[in-house]
Amino acid sequence: MFNLGVNLLLTPQSEQEILKYLDSQQAKIIVTVIGGQGYIFGRGNQQISGKVIEKVGKENIRIIATKNKIVSLRGQPLLVDTGNDEVNAQFNDYMRVVTSYNEEMMYKVKGL
Repeated sequence: MFNLGVNLLLTPQSEQEILKYLDSQQAKIIVTVIGGQGYIFGRGNQQISGKVIEKVGKENIRIIATKNKIVSLRGQPLLVDTGNDEVNAQFNDYMRVVTSYNEEMMYKVKGL
């Protein structure tokens, strides 16, 4: 079994519920690529807002995507569009992407 070293404590909630939880708990965000355009934040998961990402910290974000999903991007970066330019800019870098059991790769991420 693949172990990221975390326990699932929250299923999708509203931004306000997540922020309230983060007032008393540390957390990690585990996210996958959304749709065929390569978004990791900003499309389909708006509750993970710039405020939530700031509280959790970029270092506590784990990206998971199959190799086929990465190949389907044809070299285009993963995209972040939180609505917060400062948070988006933090993602203009390469990040680790878990692609399979005990396999990961570095992949370009771009904040919009």
